Amino acid sequence: MISVIFAETATMYKSLLRPLLFRFDPEWVHHFTFKSLRKLSKIPGISTFLQKKFQLNDPRLEREVFGLKFKNPVGLAAGFDKDAKLYKELNSLGFGFIEIGTVTPRPQLGNDKKRLFRLKEDGAIINRMGFNNDGVDAAVSRLKKNKNVLIGGNIGKNKITPNEKAVEDYKICFEALYSYVNYFVVNVSSPNTPNLRELQDKEPLMNLLNTLQQLNAKKPKQKPILLKIAPDLTNEQLLDIIDIIRETKIAGVIATNTTISREGLQSENKNETGGLSGKPLKNRATEVIKFLSEKSGKAFPIIGVGGITSPEDAIEKLEAGASLVQIYTGFIYEGPGLIKAINKKLLETLK
Repeated sequence: MISVIFAETATMYKSLLRPLLFRFDPEWVHHFTFKSLRKLSKIPGISTFLQKKFQLNDPRLEREVFGLKFKNPVGLAAGFDKDAKLYKELNSLGFGFIEIGTVTPRPQLGNDKKRLFRLKEDGAIINRMGFNNDGVDAAVSRLKKNKNVLIGGNIGKNKITPNEKAVEDYKICFEALYSYVNYFVVNVSSPNTPNLRELQDKEPLMNLLNTLQQLNAKKPKQKPILLKIAPDLTNEQLLDIIDIIRETKIAGVIATNTTISREGLQSENKNETGGLSGKPLKNRATEVIKFLSEKSGKAFPIIGVGGITSPEDAIEKLEAGASLVQIYTGFIYEGPGLIKAINKKLLETLK
């Protein structure tokens, strides 16, 4: 039954809407989709229609992770709603939580266009966006209107900020967003900001996370802080990550960000620079989740992301040790029906 529902929704999206959208530049399509969904949601009855079609509310789907209650374990990964412009409308599509960002202290345009590429034959995307966003203050102004959407705040540094001063950028974002997000994600793993991944080395990462935890400790209520890591880390580096989490006592990990690997790709755009997401990342992301879960003795929660394009992919991440999952590229290729299909599959496994 689950497979039939997923197939029907996916077929409609794939046969009608996706072929049309995929005729145009992917970044233009992204902005067009945002504007269209915002306008549609203002029409009386549309939000209710979307909720009935795509949301699945069942107490058996609820998860309590790092002290927060999620209505279901399927979230939207950072990068889609960078500036918190569409979180309410996206929530209507059935997500259990929305992660905004990556936001930086000051607005920045990001890298030069063209910077977003579809790899249709591989079910993948390459992006080199470069933390393009309106700045943290703009995100805060929009999040002030939030009423009941569980929000994660993914934070980073501005491109012009040298690594030795990066901590200050993360502090600014933390302080500004503290009252408006439910959890934080420290992004030091994007391949599209020069030298950013150097902050994943043990010493600078310890300094960054300890500084944020010190700020957190001064707050009336501490917010969970998670670390988003690259899939390209070695096992030795992953063991360092486990040690860092134990020492800094942050809440958990998001595994994984995009990869710089191009192994096994078939598409014409495969050699574009940037981070690769989608199907080719599925196995490596699952390997990282399993490694962290097993080697740490399940000491901390993991949000699994990377290559989830079916309910089975999501179950695989959860069985590997993830507490929650996020989708992005799978959402673009499979459509909004994927969220409900995953949740239905989860309910089926409980029977």
